[in-house]
Amino acid sequence: MIFISYYYSLSKYLKENYHEKLYKLSLACSDDCPNRKNKKDGCIFCSNLGSGNFALSSNINIKEQIEHAKNLVNNKAKCNRYIAYFQAFTSTYCDYEKTSKTFEYVINRDDIAILSIATRPDCIDLQWLNLFEKLNKIKPVWVELGLQTIHDNTAILINRGYKTNVYFNAVKKLKSIGVNVITHIIIGLPNETEEMIYETVKSIGAYTDGIKLQLLHVLKGTALEKMYNEGKVEILTIENYTKILSGCIERIKKDVVIHRLTGDGDKKELIAPLWSGNKKYVLNYINKYFDKNDIIQGKLANN
Repeated sequence: MIFISYYYSLSKYLKENYHEKLYKLSLACSDDCPNRKNKKDGCIFCSNLGSGNFALSSNINIKEQIEHAKNLVNNKAKCNRYIAYFQAFTSTYCDYEKTSKTFEYVINRDDIAILSIATRPDCIDLQWLNLFEKLNKIKPVWVELGLQTIHDNTAILINRGYKTNVYFNAVKKLKSIGVNVITHIIIGLPNETEEMIYETVKSIGAYTDGIKLQLLHVLKGTALEKMYNEGKVEILTIENYTKILSGCIERIKKDVVIHRLTGDGDKKELIAPLWSGNKKYVLNYINKYFDKNDIIQGKLANN
């Protein structure tokens, strides 16, 4: 008997709900993070640009940021509407009055279909919740949370800066106002077994609307680089990563949208694994593995 696994991809979700391809504009409204300020270095894997390697500085006018990001996208593909993705640092760890006006301006633009805000679960207070609820009545608001793992021992090791229950409390509040929640998970964190990774994706499945699956990669200038050079971190091969990735898909609820199957850092900053820098090769490898193992893009429950 052949068992076929289905997963609900972002491209399929967008096609069903927006009937067109929407590309992300990488933007910034913050240049800081409480984890950096209080613990100096932030998460061990985070670059000096706060994971916003493809965005302009938050000091640049938002109109200019948008036009710059649109030009980058339009060099690859033409589209009419976009997802405004505030990616860099912690997007709710900044001046509220200024940032709320930025979000309001962006979401009311005709060329923006979705407002996506990357932040931390410990940086969402009542004023932000009220703003998200208001904006979500205009157009869909997605809030992306960097969980990475449910295991608090790992969270301490990677210097995440908050306990897992903070994530679940934040998700509950966000869901109560109708906001779409997307959770970031890293595959290959130090000392984590396959089963620990599967426990993470299974545990958040009942809470999150979407999941971003990310390969742990080592960037220059990070605390992870030092650990890697000291032999304290083992980086996954593409074979092992893809095997674990498929195991995650089997355990993710079929109505949860998978926004990303892997990720790539700035090639100029990449230390390891070098194979992850060739995005076309990685995606082709994953797709061939999925075809071979009957993992299919769709929205059906397993039989």
